[in-house]
Amino acid sequence: MELTEGQLAELTGAEIVSRCLAEEKVKFVFGYPGGAVLPIYDELGKQDKVKHILVRHEQAAVHAADAYSRCTNEVGVALVTSGPGVTNAISGIATAYMDSVPMVVITGQVPTHAIGQDAFQEVDTVGITRPCVKHNILVKNAADIAPSIKKAFYLASTGRPGPVVVDIPKDITIDKTNYFYPKTVELRSYNLVTKGHSGQIRKAVDLVLNARRPMIYTGGGIIWGNASDLLAQLVRSLGYPCTNTLMGLGGYPATDPLFLGMLGMHGTYEANMAMQNCDVLLAIGARFDDRVIGNPAHFAQEARKIIHIDVDPSSISKRVKVDIPVVGDVSEVLKELLAQIGEMKRKPDPVALKAWWSQISEWRSRDCLRYENSDQVIKPQSVVEGVYELTKNKETYVTSDVGQHQMWAAQFYKFDHPRRWINSGGLGTMGVGLPYAMGAQFAHPDATVVCITGEASIQMCIQELSTAKQYRLPLKIINLNNRYLGMVRQWQEFFHGNRYSESYMDALPDFVKLAESYGHIGMKIEKPSDVLPALEEGFARKDDLVFMDFLTDQKENVYPMIPGGKGLSEMILV
Repeated sequence: MELTEGQLAELTGAEIVSRCLAEEKVKFVFGYPGGAVLPIYDELGKQDKVKHILVRHEQAAVHAADAYSRCTNEVGVALVTSGPGVTNAISGIATAYMDSVPMVVITGQVPTHAIGQDAFQEVDTVGITRPCVKHNILVKNAADIAPSIKKAFYLASTGRPGPVVVDIPKDITIDKTNYFYPKTVELRSYNLVTKGHSGQIRKAVDLVLNARRPMIYTGGGIIWGNASDLLAQLVRSLGYPCTNTLMGLGGYPATDPLFLGMLGMHGTYEANMAMQNCDVLLAIGARFDDRVIGNPAHFAQEARKIIHIDVDPSSISKRVKVDIPVVGDVSEVLKELLAQIGEMKRKPDPVALKAWWSQISEWRSRDCLRYENSDQVIKPQSVVEGVYELTKNKETYVTSDVGQHQMWAAQFYKFDHPRRWINSGGLGTMGVGLPYAMGAQFAHPDATVVCITGEASIQMCIQELSTAKQYRLPLKIINLNNRYLGMVRQWQEFFHGNRYSESYMDALPDFVKLAESYGHIGMKIEKPSDVLPALEEGFARKDDLVFMDFLTDQKENVYPMIPGGKGLSEMILV
């Protein structure tokens, strides 16, 4: 490691932690104090470069840091104490790991002499977090704090991003040592590949230009790789259809006619059918997971050539065998891909492409997202459409929890920009919506931040209404309240003989009074005719957190739907 010039005065480990965060230009740390991290909190309280945000539960701290990262491309930072502080944070760490979110989580640990002695508030943090982090570090002396934190930020933000945990025993935060902050990091076992192999890219270009039924399939890697503009250039220059995964929404403008909508379990008919029936598939920053392609055996029934571009070689041919793998940073690979296409001065076959678009138009004509509106009961889709109409021309960030409301938000809110859609894709963590909204609002204080949630999910981190009050966060919460665990009920209807075991929520709070008890504005909306007026009133309150509780149709289902174990062309449409 190359060190900065000069030597600072001897500092405690806690002082070093605070200095390191400032060196990394961290703006916010989301956390909750406890005994093992009190020396660190003492130092944070003495400075003003890094602002600490006090949440009400450690899980929310990690979720908020996660969202902050997703909508800024900076490394999110959380700070929690030992024992239950760590275990409370695990869901947030695993959520970030599944969605490749760059994050550093600093955890307190019992003093080194007590490790392994079943000390008060002790857990094996390294052991517990090992399966759901990119890397973790137990710091064993104060001199290792600065190099460990530098390494953590480097690992979290490079290659395929992910969370890194730095576990610091309390006595190490009290010990003193000379402070150096490394300028660079070199790790022999961590060799990044950024440039794609030119020969492989040339093969990919040839295959792409010769395609008769092409499809471009992109995931969250387009977002993390800051490659949205390059993707748009590629898609528009070729005139090829494009689809995004749930994690990739906003990577290509949803209002563009070349966009076929989200694909997968609740994706559009046209996206899924094009994915299944294409002859050349260009996959960029996506991983062919089970919610995207369904059954791999069914997917393999149709012959196609697959090009897969990804920074993580372990994701290539993991579930689906590909023909041309290209390992590298998606931005760098797309730049060379576009350059080679330009050099070749070739165009796709216009006759074949026209026939392919004719077939796609036929699939599109099914209008798979059509729903029957009502003047008697609020349809959840209409609420999301209303939110979109009121916010589409503003700087708006939409977070969601997990369930039916998440899918309706993904289907009916047209994301034209990257980093505006923040949800838990891989882990499917209920409770993320509100802390995600907090993280997004801290990152973009002048933007409109909307949390689309359900009555079950919102209660999992409802205590964060207190955090929102403390920091005067003007969030807009859209609660699609169908008095059920909605997605659970839908699966029980489809696959369990309408036996609604433990999915009915028959002891719900009065959300209006609950919001008001935290000092916010609460609204209850029961009639379809009141939906738009309520949304207009809620969004007009620029400085207030407004909790809008929409009582929606209890029987409404999310369509299309691919049953578990089925293939892309085996959708339930009605």
